[in-house]
Amino acid sequence: MHSFTRVIHATSLALATTMCLPSFGQEASFSNESIWASGTFRTEYVWGIRSMADGKHYTTQERDADLGSCIVKWSYKTGQPVDTLLTSVAAFDDASLGFSSYEFSSDERFVVLTTESEGLYRHSFFANFHVYDMTTSAPARPVTDFSRGKQRLAQLSPTGDKVAFVRDNNIFVSDLASGDEVTVTTDGTFNHIINGATDWVYEEEFGDDQALFWSGDGQRLAYLKFDESAVREFHMPVYGSLYPDPYTFKYPKAGEDNSKVSVHIFNLAEGMSKEVSLPEAAYYIPRIKWTQDAEVLCVFTMNRHQNDLRLLLTDDPEGDKVGVHEVFQETCKTYIDINDNLTFLADGKSFVMTSERDGHNHLYVFGFDGAENQLTHGEWDVIDVLGYDAKRKRIHFTSSMQGATQHHVSHVDMRGRMTTLDKSPGHHGDEFSASFDYSIHNHSTANTPPVYTLRDRNGKVIRTLKDNEGLRSAMVAHGAVDKEFFTFTNDAGVELNCWKMMPQGHKPGRKHPVYVAIYGGPGANTVNDSWGGSTFLWHQYLAQEGYMVVSCDPRGTQYRGREFEHSTYKELGKLETEDFIDLAEHLGTWDSVDAERIGIQGWSYGGFMTLLCMTKGADVYNAGISVAPVTNWRYYDTVYTERFMQTPQENESGYDDNSPVNHAEKLQGELLLVHGSGDDNVHYQNSMEMINALVSANKDFDFFVYPDRNHGIYGGNTRLHLFNMMMDFVKDHF
Repeated sequence: MHSFTRVIHATSLALATTMCLPSFGQEASFSNESIWASGTFRTEYVWGIRSMADGKHYTTQERDADLGSCIVKWSYKTGQPVDTLLTSVAAFDDASLGFSSYEFSSDERFVVLTTESEGLYRHSFFANFHVYDMTTSAPARPVTDFSRGKQRLAQLSPTGDKVAFVRDNNIFVSDLASGDEVTVTTDGTFNHIINGATDWVYEEEFGDDQALFWSGDGQRLAYLKFDESAVREFHMPVYGSLYPDPYTFKYPKAGEDNSKVSVHIFNLAEGMSKEVSLPEAAYYIPRIKWTQDAEVLCVFTMNRHQNDLRLLLTDDPEGDKVGVHEVFQETCKTYIDINDNLTFLADGKSFVMTSERDGHNHLYVFGFDGAENQLTHGEWDVIDVLGYDAKRKRIHFTSSMQGATQHHVSHVDMRGRMTTLDKSPGHHGDEFSASFDYSIHNHSTANTPPVYTLRDRNGKVIRTLKDNEGLRSAMVAHGAVDKEFFTFTNDAGVELNCWKMMPQGHKPGRKHPVYVAIYGGPGANTVNDSWGGSTFLWHQYLAQEGYMVVSCDPRGTQYRGREFEHSTYKELGKLETEDFIDLAEHLGTWDSVDAERIGIQGWSYGGFMTLLCMTKGADVYNAGISVAPVTNWRYYDTVYTERFMQTPQENESGYDDNSPVNHAEKLQGELLLVHGSGDDNVHYQNSMEMINALVSANKDFDFFVYPDRNHGIYGGNTRLHLFNMMMDFVKDHF
């Protein structure tokens, strides 16, 4: 394997354990500038980790002033860098042309480099992809003619000799040896047919934009085809020109038509595709995955209500179609979440997957013949599967076994014997070596930033890679206060998890205004014993300015079992609003709280909850900030909304009874409403309809729009401006 003579040492890269900080005195203060603009509180992470095939080394992606982007090889045993495998200078003869990501072939001869990325939606992007041959010193070559346009989703074949990619909604395969390009599909058309990539709603709600996958032997390419013809278009103006240009994309709103999705398998030897024949009940196809058999594809299907999940395996082709047979079915009265917790076992007749069939999310071994064996048990949830150690027959996973606020890493064998190596409080995660003999472990708590350590398989720390000590010092210098966890029991008798941050310099008996920070929706908790990044720092700024900051996970949130999470089914917003009203009333009884000054703020689902609390709960919250809110679930997408609400045609009252638009006349207190006009997720339309309702009700409120900004409201000076405006509003009205 070709290597470069210069080794980039840990002390000169992002793996360094210190960072440059200004000199702080005793008077250091939090500010929006220090949080959102200066990098004063930058959290350091370990980026681009790839375990190498030998199980003894791993690679990371670094940046060097002279060499540009770098792939550095590290020893698991020593935790030290041993080589610099590739740099921008070597790949492109240009240090300024950095690559944003990389992928090795299975034999690690070739590496695919991503350059000049342009974001599309949450996960997706366009880019130029290059292939570098590690056995030569020749520059990287493009996977295709870049003059034809940027590409998406470049995927190396397992044999390392080909790259599949998407361009202009069609799939192509480039032969690395000859440079020849095979056209797999030809019918791709913008806003009509997508091959090999998902449509907007699949990407957003099923969590992935990739829809093409190589078989294990590199002889077949499975892909999804999306026919968007029946999906209605959504139009957003893009400002900045005399006549703003419309941006048009397909967006299926609740109850409307979705894309028609089909599965196809391209055989390279035959040079043709065959469609997989699926039953009519296969409305959604959220995942496809090759089994251990390179000729057998597993197809996940779901009905529109998303409460009937089936796994289908392909059979031998019959004519121009590929048949299937069912090996697994899971049903639920409410809904089933889609995840990536599936592992096919080497016996070719069984798999490991999570299921909530006993009321909590646990690991099972399922046989193709219908047999099942539950591996984990208890009133807690498996969160993510981190990998399968085939040698030792262990599944590594994260769970909430120590409570919903905690994440711990454990492993369980095929007999159900479970081990947790590090039980210290907080959030734990591991990236394992290919051999599972080592891992890069990350650990943080609500009050301590991430620490990255290299560990052996018994959990022994070999070396600390990053400790974020500089960030810790900066927090101390600024007088940071701790998050403190507590619980309270709502009026329904349910105990809810919360945290609070007392103002800096708080003294017993002193009353303070309260800032309640919320989200409250399914799939995202705010009460976590983990590092909160910039949001945590924003809360520190509020505490510095004399505010008590509080957050709560209401009914419907995660990691407390199916009954708790699914309690909000068909009535999003109802129970959560009751819980946040109960919270405010509970806080109002505290000696340290000024009950007349309790405000609330949320973003997205949290913005939705803020509006409901300011209307249905108008007598407990005196002010609120709602950012990018859903205001009526009829305006949101099919997959997310119908998972929890069914369709508007089936559940009219569920949609209308908890829509803030329908409660505008109840608004009391001061309201700030904020939205980005380029929000492709929660459309600007939501705020426009809320404004119409508030105006009709003759209610005073403040509104601010960020032109062309998306759901995250990022870009340029936008974040700083937003939080300056929010702080001004808080000081005036909370």
